[in-house]
Amino acid sequence: MVFSSESFLFLFLPLFLALYYLTPTRSKSATILLGSYAFYGWWRVDFLGLLILTTLLTYGCGLLIRRNLDGPRARLYCGIGVAGCLAVLGVFKYLNFFVDSLAALVGTDASGLGIHWRLILPIGISFYVFQSISYLVDVYRRDVKATVSFLDFAAFIALFPQLIAGPILRFKDLAHQFEARTHSAQMFTDGATRFAIGLAKKVILADAVAPLADLAFSTADPSMPLAWIGAIAYMLQLYFDFSGYSDMAIGLGMMMGFRFTENFNRPYISRSITEFWRRWHISLSIWLRDYLYIPLGGNRLCTTRTYVNLMTVMLLGGFWHGANWTFLVWGAWHGGWLALERATGRDKGSGAMALISTLLVVLIGWVVFRAETLGIAFDVYSGMLGSNGGGIPLEIAMQITRESLLFVGIGILVVIAEPWVHPPARSHIAPDGTLTLANTLVPSVAITGIATFTIMKLAEQNFSPFLYFQF
Repeated sequence: MVFSSESFLFLFLPLFLALYYLTPTRSKSATILLGSYAFYGWWRVDFLGLLILTTLLTYGCGLLIRRNLDGPRARLYCGIGVAGCLAVLGVFKYLNFFVDSLAALVGTDASGLGIHWRLILPIGISFYVFQSISYLVDVYRRDVKATVSFLDFAAFIALFPQLIAGPILRFKDLAHQFEARTHSAQMFTDGATRFAIGLAKKVILADAVAPLADLAFSTADPSMPLAWIGAIAYMLQLYFDFSGYSDMAIGLGMMMGFRFTENFNRPYISRSITEFWRRWHISLSIWLRDYLYIPLGGNRLCTTRTYVNLMTVMLLGGFWHGANWTFLVWGAWHGGWLALERATGRDKGSGAMALISTLLVVLIGWVVFRAETLGIAFDVYSGMLGSNGGGIPLEIAMQITRESLLFVGIGILVVIAEPWVHPPARSHIAPDGTLTLANTLVPSVAITGIATFTIMKLAEQNFSPFLYFQF
């Protein structure tokens, strides 16, 4: 089940919210847990068991760490819990990759090694495993107390708004919200508005430009205009798809009384790659910083070690996205630029040229991120350099619709306008205490119009899962 589906919008969500608000406060975590398990099990019930087992392992190790904080066993139990979580991630996400890589080294395939099975990647596994690890480490560091309430903890791990594609939450940021949180009509309305904006990003913008990206990356030896159009289309698709999901997750959280961390902050206005990673997938950047970069030594050691740490973190961050050499290359690309900016002091760029150069670096990286293989990535790069000619064959040109090109332009305009567009005011009351037309009627009509158009688009298009479901 995905947020941009009729079954979620008109069946699951209304039913869940009705049950949630009818549930007494002390039992809301149970409602969240059951609703989240139903949401996840809608995809595959058998993988729901893996989520439950990971939750039990993390909860149990957390309690053992809490009981032994003043002794040497705390580190042991933390290590067992983290190792168990990493084992779950490693087996289900990376075993196929390592088997295929080993087979390629000896000149055969998996079946040639006697392996005739393939593991299915459970959706959301990267996110709930990272949340579990952060919980264990935070308990060990005394940043948060291990909760004794299994319902609260299980509801936190399975919280369906962010279960599939983030933001990556930390229990220490939500612990007090599970104990007590505010439910109000204003917060619910703000959440519904945020959800509608995210849904529009996904359905109206991301899905509209997706065919151009798919065409460019599926065409052998794409020409220069097709390669550039496809790369730009994917750059927009990924942003509106992923940030749209994050908006919907944050909006759903608000409708349930939660405040989640922001995950995007206008990344395409960045003047350096360093700034880009402060604005893109913020929850992952913070996670990598707190649980990998700083423990490795961060920038506290020698200069060379700092560069090595940056590269290591980005390589692992790339590999976190998927078991493919393309993600490792993408991570190395960004790690190299982060190290270069640190070495040259250009991590705080300014001006139009810094913006353009940063966008170009990001765009080049997205090509290998999108490509299924390194060979396809190099084909697109060759096209962008003009090696495959400057014209688009008629049979390819006929597949490019005016609508897709139009929405590429609209997407670019939206990105340009973002720095000057502010979210709807939380309060509809002017300083003198009166209701204002600008804060009530205009935003309400605009959001209603956007939501209506989004539902109409959703009804006429094919099913399109969120891009980050694959991670």
